Amino acid sequence: MSIPIRRRSRAASWRKHLRALALVAATAVLSIQASHAAAPRNEGERPYDRETPFAVQPVATFDMPWALAFLPDGRMLVTEKTGHLYVVTAQGAKQRIAGVPAVTYSGQNGLLDVVLSPTWQDDKTIYLSYVEAGPGANLALARARLDLDGAALRDLRVIWRATPDGDKRGGGAGGQPGGIITFSPDGRYLFLTSGDRMRPRTAQDPDLPLGKVLRMFPDGRVPPDNPWAKEGGARALTWSLGHRNPYGLAYAPDGRLWLHEMGPMGGDELNLEEAGKNYGWPVVSYGDNYNGTPIPRPPTHPEFQEPVLYWTPVIAPAGMIFYKGAMFPQWRGSAFIGGLRAQALVRVAFDGHGGAREENRWNMGARIRAVAEGPDGALWLLEDSSEGRLLRLTPRRE
Repeated sequence: MSIPIRRRSRAASWRKHLRALALVAATAVLSIQASHAAAPRNEGERPYDRETPFAVQPVATFDMPWALAFLPDGRMLVTEKTGHLYVVTAQGAKQRIAGVPAVTYSGQNGLLDVVLSPTWQDDKTIYLSYVEAGPGANLALARARLDLDGAALRDLRVIWRATPDGDKRGGGAGGQPGGIITFSPDGRYLFLTSGDRMRPRTAQDPDLPLGKVLRMFPDGRVPPDNPWAKEGGARALTWSLGHRNPYGLAYAPDGRLWLHEMGPMGGDELNLEEAGKNYGWPVVSYGDNYNGTPIPRPPTHPEFQEPVLYWTPVIAPAGMIFYKGAMFPQWRGSAFIGGLRAQALVRVAFDGHGGAREENRWNMGARIRAVAEGPDGALWLLEDSSEGRLLRLTPRRE
């Protein structure tokens, strides 16, 4: 009878050993993940590149331009924060579009992003984000039909605004509106960044839409698979929270969604954007308050999602695209980000495993507000100025 008992004992011991090995392996994976999350790259001290590998061609000038979007025929839509929308040719000829909603223009507020609908070919619909005129000064998202022949917007309708049902806590006042619009690669979902409007605690209030990334259907309805879809109100549209001033949101070729946001005094962030995650503002930051008081660093609160990289000193990131064109084939898959404070164009490369690093920083001599890729693969930039130029970048000829 002793032999079966010993066999069972050996089997039990082996199972226990396997469980121990599995536990060690799992602990190692978690340790590696925690180590990676606890040590994002600080790219703030990176110097400018000594040479610029592109030629810069000024094409047109605008009054505080904010965003640009290409039409299929190669023309562009350009917004001015002052409240104007233009159709612009590649040669710089401008035509102003009528029917743009009234905006509150001051500081960071005004007419913001413009994006073509995924169904543009069928319905000629565009989307605009802006800070509404009037005492509320709410961030709003509207869609309208662009009548190119009549140079006007038709049937404009607000599909979302920051203050639903008169809830004044979630409305306007202050800068940092966010306002970046992007669609999922399949065109089914619209994402909108909503800043904290300089009221930091709103970013952690689940019942307010400020300091959040929102996800909705193109008509503004709530997707049933949103993290808190069943809870209603602002929670239903919330995709992630804990953001300060997000001015860049774009999908990488591998399907990952990336977001950058401005920090306070230090701590601009590039985040891998994931459903239901809390990115920590204003509880944690790699920057400090403007009055010099410190903010706890992200590793002190492991419940929050860490940035993949950050910038201290800040670059003040604005606009972001992932490049896929033919004119600069060596940069396919890279992200290009404008730098307001840095007055730079920044290139970020990705390792395909959720990691990223800044590879280039080119001194543009002006605050760069927006970046776009043209149909031929040229890079297009907008300067942030009352005489902001539209620039076309092409490879420098030796």
